[in-house]
This record gives sequence, structure tokens and C-alpha cells, in this order.
Amino acid sequence: MNTETQTRLTLADREIILVGTAHVSRDSIDEVNKVIEEEKPDRVCVELDAGRLASMKEQDSWEKLDLIKVFKEGKGFLLMANLVLAGFQRRMGQNLGVKPGDEMRTAIEKAAELGIPYSLCDREVQLTLKRAWGSCSFWSKNKLLATLLSSAFTTEKIDENQIESLKSKNELDSMMGELAEYLPEIKKVLIDERDEYLAAKIWESQGSRIVAVIGAGHMGGVKTHLEKLSAGAASINTNKLEELPPPSLFSKLAPWIIPALIVALILAGFFKSGGAVSLSMLIQWMLWNGSLAALGTIFALGHPLSVLTAFLGAPVATINPFIGVGLFAGVVEATLRRPRVQDIEHLSEDITSLKGLYRNRVSRALLVFFLSSLGGAIGNFISIPFLTNLVVR
Repeated sequence: MNTETQTRLTLADREIILVGTAHVSRDSIDEVNKVIEEEKPDRVCVELDAGRLASMKEQDSWEKLDLIKVFKEGKGFLLMANLVLAGFQRRMGQNLGVKPGDEMRTAIEKAAELGIPYSLCDREVQLTLKRAWGSCSFWSKNKLLATLLSSAFTTEKIDENQIESLKSKNELDSMMGELAEYLPEIKKVLIDERDEYLAAKIWESQGSRIVAVIGAGHMGGVKTHLEKLSAGAASINTNKLEELPPPSLFSKLAPWIIPALIVALILAGFFKSGGAVSLSMLIQWMLWNGSLAALGTIFALGHPLSVLTAFLGAPVATINPFIGVGLFAGVVEATLRRPRVQDIEHLSEDITSLKGLYRNRVSRALLVFFLSSLGGAIGNFISIPFLTNLVVR
């Protein structure tokens, strides 16, 4: 067997059948069911981690969300990225009546029905996102945020034919090439590393006959790594792939560069022109910084007290990089407008539309967190040329 969606590998005394799927494809669900039913393998491997499986099984998983705790632990951006990605996948499957990951759930359910053990072979999703973020340069982070935002607000409809074309080798090669060119660091973490990880976990799984259900984009890489593992030509250290990359010197210094520059400019103004000019510079910076943080909160339709908090908290957050203005504004928003039961219940649906994002109190608090942070950062960048001009004139 060697088709676009299935590959049978005979490696030493083992047989591994790779099934490549699209994550919101009804045909993939039917194919997974059929392959497991016909092959009756010793084990089924799936491209899932324990956390994603739990969230698929627990319909009330969002009800356990403590938004204020998320902000205080500095996980606001991570949660927002998760929601955007979940919303994008959900939108793709809406018109088809398929939920993201249904083919993986089907594989597990079919294995259980036939009494076949299964293995979860993917890297934990939060770890993958952290590695992807940590591997990005400053400019790549901005490109990634822009891509996430554009996908969050897109209204493009994707039909079933487009979904099925994602399993075509030509389509995949084209997409992977574009991703590698646009964001090579992200492609390395999301695709290349996970090819290695999936192959290693599949190879480690017990059984002489295995069906492995994986995303079609991983088919080529996983096949190559499995063949190398079988031949003894390579080894894969999954522990290394689970480590977070150490922060670079620039990433350690970056949070302090802007506040140090602003303080230096204000001090320069004081020594050159006296206290009056220095005070004027301080007020201008606070107005730029606070006003744009407040404006971001207004764009997020934040509570008036959240807007005031963003205005007053932005200068404090700039001087102390360990505290973000989004923390102040987000906590106030989540406190004053605590998520209701219907917000939690409808979150997965609301994140698929701009109207829903603003209507839902969970996603709106995240918008307050993000847009107030973005506004404060823009305010700092804008204020620096003005402060510099006051010093050199």
C-alpha cells in the first residue's frame, strides 16, 4: 500500500501503517474507521497528547478556566494563541459538521471497541507552543502575532474539497514551502521536530503491527525518521525535544532596553535643560504610553475602570518589565465582568467570529489584555523620538 493518505512500512519484523489525515475531514474519519477495522493491528498510535485528549473528552473543560489566575501567571498570550488556533480549526469544520481532531477521537474509540491498546504519540501542545515562541526572533514573533490575528478575524469560507486537498502531496509541499520561507523557526518546531517526536514515539510503541493516525503534513517526515530508526542510522532523543530553549542574551535584555532608554532620555533632559524640561518629557511619555494603552482597551470594549487602569498602569508596567499593563487591565476586566456560565459554554463557538469575540466575556478580557499591552508598547515606541527631539534641540 502506498497512496497519498496511507503508507505501509515493513521495518525489520514490524509493520507500521501510516494514515495521513486532515483534522477536520469527514473522509479522514471514515478512512480511519475502515483501516483499523480491516487491519486489526496490535496497537493504534494517534497524533494526540494527554492534555488535548482530556479536553476532547471533557465537555466542561473550559468551565475550569480561572481567567484571573491565567493573567497573574503570565499565560495570557499563550491562552489567546490557543483560542485563536482552536477557533480557526473550528471554523474550518463548521460547514462540514466535523470537529477538529474527530478523526483522532474516532481512532481511539474504534481501538477501544475492538480491544486494541492505543498510544498517545504527540508532544504536549503547550510545550510545542512555548518552544515555537521561544525559538522566534523579535521580528518572527511579530510576524507570528500578525498571522494569528489575521486568522482570528478572517471570514473566508473553506469547503470540503479544499479540506481534502490538504492531504494531497503537491498541496502539502506548497504549504510547507511557504511556511518554511515565511516563518522557518515555526516550521522547524511545529513540523520538523514533531516529525521526529512522532516517529520516536511510534517506534517505541509495543506491537508488531501498528496503525499510526497522523496529520497528512507529517507523513513524509515520519516515514523518513521511522526508516532511519529501523536501519539504526539515527536515534531520537525525545527528552531534548521536550526542553524549552534557553533565552538568548537579547531576549533577556530586551525587556529592559525601552525603560532604560526612556529613563536615560529624561535624565539627559534634566542635566541639559533643567527640571522643567525633564518634567515635561516625563508627562509626554506617560501620556503617549498611558493613552495608547487605554485606547487599546477601548478598542477591546473594556470596562471604563479597565480603561483607567490601563492608562495609569502602563507607565508602571514599562518601568517594571516583570509586570505587564495587560495584567492590570485584564485582571480588572475579568473581575468587573466575571465570565458567566453562558460565556464558558459558548466560548468555542464565539471565538469563530468577531462579534462573538466581543460578546463573550472570556475572549473580551483576553482582547483587553492583548490590546492594552499592544497600545502601551506602541506608545513607548512613538514617545522615544519625541523625547529624543526635546533633548537634542
